[in-house]
Amino acid sequence: MATNARERLLDTAEELFYAQGTRGTGIEQILHVSGVGRASFYRHFASKGALVVAVLRRRRERWATITVPRVLERGGHPLDTFDVLAERLEETAFRGCAFLNTLVEIPDPAEPAHREAVEQKDDQRAFFAQCLAAHGYADKDGALARQLLMLYDGASVAGLREKSPRPAFDARSVAELLLAATPRTPPDPPPPPSAK
Repeated sequence: MATNARERLLDTAEELFYAQGTRGTGIEQILHVSGVGRASFYRHFASKGALVVAVLRRRRERWATITVPRVLERGGHPLDTFDVLAERLEETAFRGCAFLNTLVEIPDPAEPAHREAVEQKDDQRAFFAQCLAAHGYADKDGALARQLLMLYDGASVAGLREKSPRPAFDARSVAELLLAATPRTPPDPPPPPSAK
């Protein structure tokens, strides 16, 4: 476990929030499990809500620095996101999408944690749009990226229920049908070799 008090609080809160929900986890439990004192907690976080936001920001950073590169390593095709999700669903500790869980637990759009979760979903939609564009799929109004995100989120929820990666593969199959019906533009030709 991290030695820095702030990191210990984040590590502990992330694990407990994910395992039992933000509403089911109190500050007293976080302090007890982390071994951090109350005064130290309030030096780092103004409230439990601020801690929830910090945990979500940390998870957003992890998605951007771990999940996105894993998709890009596979080729960055929109379907690759479902393959990476399938790997995640195979993990025994999978308890659903932390951002969807937050939206359910904290439904007030004015709450900072709710906004953080919405922004992550916007980032995921934008990533689908980026993958679509990189592979020549026409999506001028963004509808296809939204539909792919809906399939991705649905697979995440179903994967939690079924404790299986199968929903990711099912969602991938539906995504393949959507993509097959979508016009594509040929990739730009490579530039001519420069004259020397």
